[in-house]
Amino acid sequence: MDTITPVVLAGGTGSRLWPLSRSSSPKQLLNIVGDHTLLQETLLRCNKISALPPIIIYNKEYHFQVTEQTKHIGINSAKFIIEPVARNTAPAIAFCALEARKKDENALLFVMPADHYLSFENENDFIEKVRTAESLANDNYLVTFGIVPKAPETGYGYIRLREGLLDQKAFKVAEFIEKPEKKLAELYYKEKNCLWNSGMFLFSASAYLAELQEHSPEIFAICSKSYEKQNEKSGVIYIHPSFSACPSLSIDYAVMEKTQSAVVIPVDAIWSDIGSWSSIYDLKTKNEDGNVIEGDVITEGTKGCYIKSSHRLVAAVGVEDCIIVETRDSILIARKDQSQEIKKIVERLTINNRVEASSHYNVYRPWGAYELLIDLPNYKVKRLIVKEGCSLSLQRHKYRSEHWVVVSGTATIINGDEHLVLYSSQSTYIPQGAKHRLSNFSNTLLEIIEVQIGEYLGEDDIERFDDLYGRNEEIMKDILE
Repeated sequence: MDTITPVVLAGGTGSRLWPLSRSSSPKQLLNIVGDHTLLQETLLRCNKISALPPIIIYNKEYHFQVTEQTKHIGINSAKFIIEPVARNTAPAIAFCALEARKKDENALLFVMPADHYLSFENENDFIEKVRTAESLANDNYLVTFGIVPKAPETGYGYIRLREGLLDQKAFKVAEFIEKPEKKLAELYYKEKNCLWNSGMFLFSASAYLAELQEHSPEIFAICSKSYEKQNEKSGVIYIHPSFSACPSLSIDYAVMEKTQSAVVIPVDAIWSDIGSWSSIYDLKTKNEDGNVIEGDVITEGTKGCYIKSSHRLVAAVGVEDCIIVETRDSILIARKDQSQEIKKIVERLTINNRVEASSHYNVYRPWGAYELLIDLPNYKVKRLIVKEGCSLSLQRHKYRSEHWVVVSGTATIINGDEHLVLYSSQSTYIPQGAKHRLSNFSNTLLEIIEVQIGEYLGEDDIERFDDLYGRNEEIMKDILE
């Protein structure tokens, strides 16, 4: 199936999985189920479907995490597309279709969300269904994959089947149905003529763009103009800011509910959009009390709970049917049947400008990561981990001084006019306003404790003079150190 270009949609935020998932580190970039992150699992699935390099589209905040995770699993030829703002799936897929069609007028796209869980008892059966979809897509059908329901689920959209095609391997779509109430979900499950809407599609780039132009002409026009103005550098496409004017519509609303060419193929699989903590509980192995336990957790008289500890001991006594998630800066306690409402907590945190809504104490950067240890007025302490062969930018700060202490590894440092090589237990003081740079030219990780002191300690107090990752360029000006 080497005519199929995988398209991976990796721009979601996953607010219902707070406090683990946050806007700076959303669920698709986290290891939630299995040995890899959800993005990596999706990309590995791409390899089994097509030998062509995938197209990955996402928000600019995730660029360095996406490229690092892609490289980590040996995918080195992906095309990266960065959105200036999120505008839902219809515009994102349109831009990817324009890019694929530029290289091949007959290009087929297999579109997959990066934040879903999918596993099969018989993976070859799914590959055969993709072959069926490929044949239909070559006949200009827009094919979606519907999951055979395992229960009367109210948290998913449904697709109602019409008459069959290709010996009942595929069906025309009668209608797309929003998330139903319990009674309707039970009816759909009983009638067995509805499938869960998986968000996976296969169609030709040209067919999708033609349908988009007919049914959502504003999206088509804006995407086409922004595509003409794109900026590409080193295999990365930066979508022009004019893309921001696109209506924010899903592919279902913009195209699939309106087209006469929609076809659905049933897929029997274990699938979840991982839209809540309760859905993760459903996927995990339970102990004899029906609990899912992760991390340092002790329970007594506790049943039917998902309890996850990341940093501290969590003890639960006499608790039933709850979600308890501990991170370094936050603790979530919720009933399982209320886990969809967690997004309201995130909305309140955002309104109140709480940092807990957007970022963790662990923050990933192209050179490695840092962990915020102490954050108080006028001083801040961080633990920096610098990867082998990486360097922070040559920079200076207007409002703060810094003190670097080497914990392990070898630090090569520019500090004003000094060039230093420091080892474990050695340190250097960087005065306010001094140009400085931290590098790790060794073949092991470098660990540094950084103490900041000053009247303002925001991450935007950085003036860059040289950067290996292009962050001093206008096109990346919004990505902070």
